[in-house]
Amino acid sequence: MQNRKLVIFSVLILLGLFFIGGYLYKNSKQTSVTKISDEQAWLLQKPYSFVIGNKNAKVQLVEFFDPACGACAYFYEKVEKLMKEKDGKIKLVLRYAPFHKNSNYAVKMLEGAREQGLFIETLEYMFKTQSQWIENHVVNPQKLWALLPNIKGLDMDKLAFFMNEDKADEIIRQDLEDVEKLKIDKTPSYFVNGEELKVFGWDNLVKLIDSHL
Repeated sequence: MQNRKLVIFSVLILLGLFFIGGYLYKNSKQTSVTKISDEQAWLLQKPYSFVIGNKNAKVQLVEFFDPACGACAYFYEKVEKLMKEKDGKIKLVLRYAPFHKNSNYAVKMLEGAREQGLFIETLEYMFKTQSQWIENHVVNPQKLWALLPNIKGLDMDKLAFFMNEDKADEIIRQDLEDVEKLKIDKTPSYFVNGEELKVFGWDNLVKLIDSHL
């Protein structure tokens, strides 16, 4: 009888240690993920980064994009729709990765439009008209410039003045520096609450977002 009690007691102790160990391991993993996210926070969002949506949203979706990227244009509409469906639970942080030749000019024009409060309107117009100002994956700045007066309210004189300033150049430099540190080599590239989307694809992105909601 005593041996039986001893065996039961030993089993209970082992089970207790197992559950305690599992709990500690789980907490350790969560702390590790949080720590990684904190370390990446400065790389993923800068004070100047353009944010769309609820700034206090549960999910921070960071996208490194190129205005001349066809996939970026395609995913933009899908992300926009998803954000509406999730009703304020996602904020989109836009960062630049101008990999196409001459894309820096498109970024500067976009930032110039932002100075006039027309960032989203200009970005969406650029995406919709890509076929008119991109030739063989190369941006034609003159053709893009000729199209921009079609954006209602955009002051082209102010935009021309902005193009000669260094503000956008500094933003591009900083974003590309972060791109290099994060080892980003394609657009669009996504991070959800600091976790990188490893396998590209819409379904995979939605699953990653849902895992953080």
